[in-house]
Amino acid sequence: MTSPRKAAVVTGGAHGIGRAIAERLLDDGMAVLLVDWNLAAGRAAEADLARRGEVVFLHADVGREADCRRVAQAAQERWGRLDLLVNNAGLSEFKPLADETLEHWNRVLAVNLTGPFLLSRLAAPLLRDNGGAIVNIASTRARQSEPGTEAYSASKGGLVALTHALAMSLGPEVRVNCVSPGWIDVSGDSLRPEDHAQHPAGRVGRPEDVAALVAWLAGPDAGFVTGSDFIVDGGMTRKMIYAG
Repeated sequence: MTSPRKAAVVTGGAHGIGRAIAERLLDDGMAVLLVDWNLAAGRAAEADLARRGEVVFLHADVGREADCRRVAQAAQERWGRLDLLVNNAGLSEFKPLADETLEHWNRVLAVNLTGPFLLSRLAAPLLRDNGGAIVNIASTRARQSEPGTEAYSASKGGLVALTHALAMSLGPEVRVNCVSPGWIDVSGDSLRPEDHAQHPAGRVGRPEDVAALVAWLAGPDAGFVTGSDFIVDGGMTRKMIYAG
């Protein structure tokens, strides 16, 4: 067992927002347990991020209780401590309402909502010992929707509510907050000028925008912040749009 200055778990950490969060935490000197269901992507991320600091990949599906237990056990066995849990893993699969099935609905909620609940409960003892923090990654779809997003929107709305419930249950030892991103460019595809221009901030978001806020929420400067949800969307949810 090694004992880093601080240790974090980042789920869905092999790519996109999760990858950026892992990079930022490693740059800040934290050891990171990178959790992802994609074995190849997880191994590649582990190898690439090793140059930044101590990173360990764990192949796991947070939609399964047994795998959530393995995540908590891995942090305990590797470091004997945990300072930050980032519940980022999520399924963003959309289906028309008429095509939505109970099986798909349950799967989305298992990964996006039940997984963060289980991991938070299992990690709570380690987090309490170190005055740690939990950051849940939700979505602006917790507040606004497009057709065919029932399962995803419900899961993210539940995650926002779970955040303030956990903050009450785990405080004052553990702070729990939520980040709700809007349009974050994780694909690297070419974007049109109008894609950027429609945002009051003047551009589409980047994964690093979310990572910076997570790093702040994990640190001492956010010591008086818990139970809150932070919208990172370039102002889009505040923009009034009229058709016609």
